[in-house]
Amino acid sequence: MSLQEQRILPAIRKMKDLEKLLKTSYTYIVLLDSHVGQLKNIVDLGRANGKKLLLHADLIEGLKNDEYAAEFLCQSIRPAGIISTRGTVITKTKQNGLIAIQRLFLLDSSALEKSYTLLERTQPDYIEVLPGIIPHIIKEVKERSGIPIFAGGLIRSVGDVEQALGAGATAVTTSNTELWQQYHQRS
Repeated sequence: MSLQEQRILPAIRKMKDLEKLLKTSYTYIVLLDSHVGQLKNIVDLGRANGKKLLLHADLIEGLKNDEYAAEFLCQSIRPAGIISTRGTVITKTKQNGLIAIQRLFLLDSSALEKSYTLLERTQPDYIEVLPGIIPHIIKEVKERSGIPIFAGGLIRSVGDVEQALGAGATAVTTSNTELWQQYHQRS
């Protein structure tokens, strides 16, 4: 389940952005905002162009974010993976053999400790830590969980990306198109 050395995971909200990314060497793309009626076509378009979409289940309009929705996504839509804050969605995604990414909002020490308990239960393939601009927390979560980390949220510059990667993040999720371009040129 390698990301093929992809250090940036472009996160898209609009079809225009997907169309631009179809012409790049990025393989994995995060789909943030979408509507349930568009998912199949979007995932199929990506697949036809050699792209693997990671769907953010919490942000799909028209679909309740629970294990039944996860089952539907896994069986009918078949993305490369699913991102969610919900443990039941992550568990169902793993059961279906897709990449399971547990998204964590680390707002304070209490949220961090609750997250460790959740991670022990769900054992996701990856963890997305938000905000992604706290290198010492990225390092701590990676060391304590043993699970690869994606850093996301508030990533605004090459310096932010490099700090997250330097702290041990496997990749950085970002909707910043300038960062997509800068890192695409480096690959």
